[in-house]
Amino acid sequence: MPEEKSSENKGFDCFKAELSEKDFQAFSRYIYSEYGIKMPPVKRIMLQGRLLKRIRELKMNSYSEYRDFFFSKEGQQQELLNFLNVITTNKTDFFREPVHFNFLKDNVLPAFVEEEGSGRIFKVWSAGASSGEEGYTIAIALNEFKMANPGFRYEILGTDISSQMLETAAKGVYKESKIEMVPVELKKRYFLRSKDRTNPTVRVIPDLQQNMRLRYLNLMDQVYNVDDDFDVIFCRNVLIYFDRVTQEKVINRLCRHLRPGGYFFIGHSESLSGMDVPLKHVKPTIFRRMG
Repeated sequence: MPEEKSSENKGFDCFKAELSEKDFQAFSRYIYSEYGIKMPPVKRIMLQGRLLKRIRELKMNSYSEYRDFFFSKEGQQQELLNFLNVITTNKTDFFREPVHFNFLKDNVLPAFVEEEGSGRIFKVWSAGASSGEEGYTIAIALNEFKMANPGFRYEILGTDISSQMLETAAKGVYKESKIEMVPVELKKRYFLRSKDRTNPTVRVIPDLQQNMRLRYLNLMDQVYNVDDDFDVIFCRNVLIYFDRVTQEKVINRLCRHLRPGGYFFIGHSESLSGMDVPLKHVKPTIFRRMG
């Protein structure tokens, strides 16, 4: 005869994983109003699956129970960071869309040194830094240039709305498979392999970490509390989650922190066509701020 389940677990075990239209609309409106992220009906199943993780961890019995908790004062204080970590999409790789790093190496950095010499620090902002792969790839590219130009100095700022991703970036530890596409000589120079071969990981060297600052930032904020003199801003594969109106507002806010003549990189699936922004097209996905 099968063992009877304890009464305290019956409700949770019987939980039917369906996100109602009412609950979906409540979360969808909140996500868009606070973070500018589009959550159309086709993403209902995705949101359902992601929130289920939190519902199970909190031992709740329905999405409605989670909704009521999340929108309560107590829920906003306790659950907001977990909620953000669940709903945000974080897909990134080392040397993703390499055309930008080649453009840095061949065009931006030589011109900077010719104009500025060693008198000013070259500053880059990775807006939407996720788990850090983009920021560390930028650091590798800049460090390679520094080896041939000893007076060159640089700083990198990485920002994101996911505290979980920022913690991963700060640790600088990744599965070894993450660096498969990195050239062999760069692997040897910038990554330390773990001794545990049952769980092969790599760690970025301290020299890369010391030149990168990481911090929380919501691109929907009206004012960004960051420096206003970046030479390059990477905002790649972030804009695709916003609608057109929000994209234009975000880009204009970002450009307030970009030097006149500074460069702005976007993802290959993104476009600034028809937008009223202070950027001129240089080549596909690469723009320059007008003076």
